[in-house]
Amino acid sequence: MAQTQHDAASMQALLEKQKAAHLRDGPPSPEKRIERLDRCVGLLVDNRKAIEDALNADFGARSPDATAFADVASSIGPLQHAKANLRKWMRPERRKTTPALLGLFGAKAELRFQPKGVVGVISPWNFPVNLTFTPLAGILAAGNRAMIKPSEHTPATSELMARMFGGAFSEEEIAVVTGGPDVGQAFASLAFDHLLFTGATGIARHVMKAAADNLTPLTLELGGKSPVILGRSADISIAAARIMNGKTLNAGQICLAPDYVLAPKETLDSFVGEAEGAVRKMFPTIKDNPDYTAVIAQRHYERIMGHIADARAKGARVIEIKPDDEDLTQQEHRKIAPTLIIEPTDDMTVMQEEIFGPVLPVKSYKAVDEAIAYVNAHDRPLGLYYFGDDQAEREKVLTGTTSGGVTVNDVVFHVAQEELPFGGVGPSGMGSYHGVDGFREFSHRKSIFTQMKKDIGPLLQMRPPYGQAFRKYLDGAIKR
Repeated sequence: MAQTQHDAASMQALLEKQKAAHLRDGPPSPEKRIERLDRCVGLLVDNRKAIEDALNADFGARSPDATAFADVASSIGPLQHAKANLRKWMRPERRKTTPALLGLFGAKAELRFQPKGVVGVISPWNFPVNLTFTPLAGILAAGNRAMIKPSEHTPATSELMARMFGGAFSEEEIAVVTGGPDVGQAFASLAFDHLLFTGATGIARHVMKAAADNLTPLTLELGGKSPVILGRSADISIAAARIMNGKTLNAGQICLAPDYVLAPKETLDSFVGEAEGAVRKMFPTIKDNPDYTAVIAQRHYERIMGHIADARAKGARVIEIKPDDEDLTQQEHRKIAPTLIIEPTDDMTVMQEEIFGPVLPVKSYKAVDEAIAYVNAHDRPLGLYYFGDDQAEREKVLTGTTSGGVTVNDVVFHVAQEELPFGGVGPSGMGSYHGVDGFREFSHRKSIFTQMKKDIGPLLQMRPPYGQAFRKYLDGAIKR
């Protein structure tokens, strides 16, 4: 059974237990990997209601339908995809020999995918189930064992996952440890064979420092300010509906949420009107609407409200979209109405850090080059979103900016593509997973060269004493 109270010593003992089991049992068969993936799917199916209830308790108010979609169904898909494809992923890859002449005489070059061993997973609070189970698709498909440290900000969900995994897996296969920042720091300091961290860039720096002592290879899935560039050819009504859907899902508490919009100056007012209409259609009310999620904690609520107050004080036009004109100052939960900040300036805090809430700055531009330059003047984001049908402009945006990934004519959706790697670049992350790329991220790619059996001329001439044949080879190799 998975324990829920751990210190550094007990976590070290767990790691040693898993590493010993990995060495004892060797790489698991395809059948064993599939069986482990099946157990994960079973946990999600059997515990759907418990997951919905736990996340609602942790957030104070979280849509059970959004949880079923984003944390349950969206986790099952990657696990099923891995089950269906892992046999193919596991096959060795034949490579050409260098020089090719060696291959003609029987030499072989191949790449094999070997389990790394024990993978540590530090998962976040915003989608705690999804961002635990989705990486497990690649981790388990690659034949690894896992230790999981879920967020202390979602204690009910973290304890539920500890019970779920504890009832379906031995501690030699998957173990869950819970606790606060001190446990997280000790966890990141363990000598894992690979460590995945999903969370804030600031915390990632501490994780990376802790992992450095053991030279633990890392995958960092972070975030940043993911921009939307509205092209002049965009359908503003469709774009606004899709952007506001992405911005209000989980109340904007998504690493890939559209963080700000860059709109042509002449269409800014039209976009604002369409965005207001889209929100009214999705959420006729906010305060007691079960479809609208609360902010996770008081400090995050105060941080987001601080952004709004700062923007208002510095002269921005602030539009709170409250279709029923509700008073949200007195409420049981921490709900913040979708809020547009029109023409923000860079001295406003809302433009200086990832918002992670239902607040959307909208900034105008005159030419698309101006929008591209604005994006490039800031940290490389996890996602970028372009709306429009102008192919030349689209290519200009795609080639002229650098981001972890891109969705064209929508937001967030590239994360759902199992055939595309998901990851950041620079401050938004390193490494990537999903699908075959997740399998490879959590595998050791072992290069194997098998020499030809006979000692023929080309091999013999490379040994001392060196003669004319070897010097002739060198003369042929050292040339422009």
